[in-house]
Amino acid sequence: MAESRQPGARILGTGHYLPAKVLTNKDLEGMVDTSEAWITSRTGIQQRHVAAPDEAASDMATKAARHALVMEGIAATDIDLIIVGTISPDMQLPATAMFVQQNLGCRENCPGFDLAAACAGWIYGLSVADAYVRSGMARHVLVIGVELLTRIIDWTDRNTCVLFGDGAGAAVVGPAQGDGRGILSTHLYADGSMASALCIPAGGSRTPLTQERLAAREHMVQMVGKDVFKMAVKGLASATKTAMEHNGATPDDIHWVIPHQANIRIIEAVQQRSGIPRERFFINIERTANTSSASVPIALDQAVRTDLVKPGHNLLFCALGGGIAWGSAMVRW
Repeated sequence: MAESRQPGARILGTGHYLPAKVLTNKDLEGMVDTSEAWITSRTGIQQRHVAAPDEAASDMATKAARHALVMEGIAATDIDLIIVGTISPDMQLPATAMFVQQNLGCRENCPGFDLAAACAGWIYGLSVADAYVRSGMARHVLVIGVELLTRIIDWTDRNTCVLFGDGAGAAVVGPAQGDGRGILSTHLYADGSMASALCIPAGGSRTPLTQERLAAREHMVQMVGKDVFKMAVKGLASATKTAMEHNGATPDDIHWVIPHQANIRIIEAVQQRSGIPRERFFINIERTANTSSASVPIALDQAVRTDLVKPGHNLLFCALGGGIAWGSAMVRW
């Protein structure tokens, strides 16, 4: 692997949270016209987690963040910036990051904002955090991906409701130590021409909510599955190759790929196109389903806490979601 730029930032600690309630494919058979076998064969999903009625996105984000802070022994008062990737915030105003700031007990002058890049939200946030730390504008940045998707999906649409689950993942980004370990590169992309392929049509300034739009379920996730599938395979494969090429890496140099857990067939297609062996792809989709912006950080934390990720390992992240927004990142752990 060729020497890339000296990292200026690194991931110091990770954490995740999954709600206690589990909804299995068998459970869904009694809720919508589908079958356990169909869901598993088409998506690779066997179950998903569902937030409790009194849980909000900020509650899950806070729990994941606390785990990340504890891992590296960082105090909440040491956080200089909070970035929350989400498309299912507590409310439209204010940002979910504000609730997380208060829940954690961060300094009053610790800024925070939400970032809406759907499933690519955490990678977008990681790129921003990398820039802040490298520039010296912040020392410790908390990057969270959180989604409470079970409240914004149409439970009568069997093509979408079986795909999603709730959860949160977090990482603390701080200064690299000059030993070559850290964030090597990030690569972000978008194609607004496909915005309608995966969206929530109503509820914003373009299409305000009315009784008619509520009845038509336009305030819930709508997706043109075939279009998103094709774009996901193409975009993720390309972004994965770009990350390797940028860092002079070959498939043999990658120890772990932490992909967005959207659909097992998408992951398999990206694996085949990347040339990276399948056993180096960390996959948890069967247990978590698609948690959008929380997907990659949840998987990363699980890989770290099960001791699969070792110091010096080269990790490759990739994700694609509504927008269409996608991206990749390469990290030396």
